[in-house]
Amino acid sequence: MSFSTQQIRFCASRDGTRIAYATCGAGPPLIWLAHFIHHLKFDWDSPVWRPWISALAKRHTLIRYDYRGFGLSDRAGVEFTFRKLVEDFEAVVNASGVHSFALFAMSGGARVAVPYVVQNPDRVNRLVLYGTSPTGPLAATAPPEQVENMQVQLKATELGWPQEIPGFGTFLTSLHIPDATVDLCYERGCTATDARGVRHALSLASSALPNTCLAFPSERSAAF
Repeated sequence: MSFSTQQIRFCASRDGTRIAYATCGAGPPLIWLAHFIHHLKFDWDSPVWRPWISALAKRHTLIRYDYRGFGLSDRAGVEFTFRKLVEDFEAVVNASGVHSFALFAMSGGARVAVPYVVQNPDRVNRLVLYGTSPTGPLAATAPPEQVENMQVQLKATELGWPQEIPGFGTFLTSLHIPDATVDLCYERGCTATDARGVRHALSLASSALPNTCLAFPSERSAAF
């Protein structure tokens, strides 16, 4: 599969939800388990995500997919639980036809990846976790101020997402790309350096060091 094109397919999760996934590049299989704010078609031309795709597909057959409720996957009437998200990932793995693969999980996607790896240790030959934490910000043990902060973020996102107001987009963007202006987020691939770092981490993850975790102090959306 050439990197200049991607092939989008669909598979069915255990409950029948249709999940969209895409493949590009050539080489050993690498599955990218990202967070929910993705769209297979839009990411392909995105100045933020295109550098990631380019770096990860340079030496691998890259497999990506849209979460249920987002992108090209089914949106209406779908159930959201961690178990369902793991089942969606399992459906993509099975539909792609790969048996042993490298797994790159970022942000909340890592919390889907870890249960799968625990249940299927023979399937994942390399694991890279990026910008994540063992539990979410609303975990039972989270301090009250952290819970309040996250609830404000969630409410702002809920109310602002449908609005054509730049301020809401700036708020969300600043949590994930703290050093970028809104214009920079749309005009250049701010995360190209991070993408190259992840590719290097994949090369370091060998049989002697199969697991790598990358965290960045400037990442305000995931406290470690």
